[in-house]
Amino acid sequence: MRVLWKLLKWSLAAILLVTLLLLSPVGYIEAFCHGERTEEPYTPLIKDAAFHRREANTFLTYPEWHIVYAYDGLAQTLKTGDEYAFDYVSSVKGFWTSACALTKVADAHGGADSATRMTIHTIGVSFTLEMALKAAYEETIGRLTAMLRGDKKTPQDQVAAGMAVDYAEFLRQTPWYKYPFESQIRKLEEAPQTDPVRGRERRFALGTEWWAKTFYAGMIANAVAGTTGAAQLEIRSVVSGLDPSELANIPGLKVIGENGGDVEIETPRYDLFTKILVAIAQKGGAIREIAGNDDIMVSVTEKPDQPLAGLPGTVTARVRRDGFDGTRLLVALKVNELASLLRNVPLADPGVEHVFDY
Repeated sequence: MRVLWKLLKWSLAAILLVTLLLLSPVGYIEAFCHGERTEEPYTPLIKDAAFHRREANTFLTYPEWHIVYAYDGLAQTLKTGDEYAFDYVSSVKGFWTSACALTKVADAHGGADSATRMTIHTIGVSFTLEMALKAAYEETIGRLTAMLRGDKKTPQDQVAAGMAVDYAEFLRQTPWYKYPFESQIRKLEEAPQTDPVRGRERRFALGTEWWAKTFYAGMIANAVAGTTGAAQLEIRSVVSGLDPSELANIPGLKVIGENGGDVEIETPRYDLFTKILVAIAQKGGAIREIAGNDDIMVSVTEKPDQPLAGLPGTVTARVRRDGFDGTRLLVALKVNELASLLRNVPLADPGVEHVFDY
């Protein structure tokens, strides 16, 4: 009985310690990463308040995308290496350091509401735990079975690499919990067994991870449906310099009507939003306002031998691109400077990566 009590006591202590470690970045951000809340007066051109979004959220949208980029980096790593070669610790560090820096910037634009901050903290803790578990496993058992396998990857390794690319691309436009993990599990199970050690280990490790995500995704989907509901998937902007007929020819763009001599449009959010804004800029159009705001943030990538200079706006943070050779610059600028940036810097790598909506 005494042994069981000691085991229970040490287990509870370990759980408490892990919980405190996971929550410590949240406490740090809330205590040390806030600035004075200010907001420049601005009268929106878009009159429908349903399409107004908090300006501060353009900055605090990045942490969610940092997770997308982490999976981009993992997919890039798996093209030539194995899971253990990815720098999980650096990726987690990048999430929290960028969240801290951008929280201060967001406060200078009115600050984020409590729901937005809670979302960032929740996904940050979840991401940290996931990366920690993957690092612990892949740096030990995963590394050992990869060494025993040799240089030639197994069919199970190839399924993992393909899934990483597909998942990273999926996350650019759709919430992660809608990803069809079951189809990837079937591919894993159907892949031929050419290596009795690595093949079985990959089937167990990846299958367990993907089944857990399937279960968790179902819980998240139900929670979203029962509380906040699905996110608004459209965003409105005001543009000038192009006729409504020219704008209507851009795939995915819907013309709402005239707005003070300019044109109000409606577009999808997320990755398609960036591509549509680039198309507008390349056609010679100018962007006057987005979602009732006159400030926005853009991520631009650069490589060590190709530094970028003369960018408009202010670089609010520099983030290491794990899995790639280079850095991500998070640039805050006025919406009316956006078209010039999109015309002069290509949507490429290195170049413009993403325009963060709100």
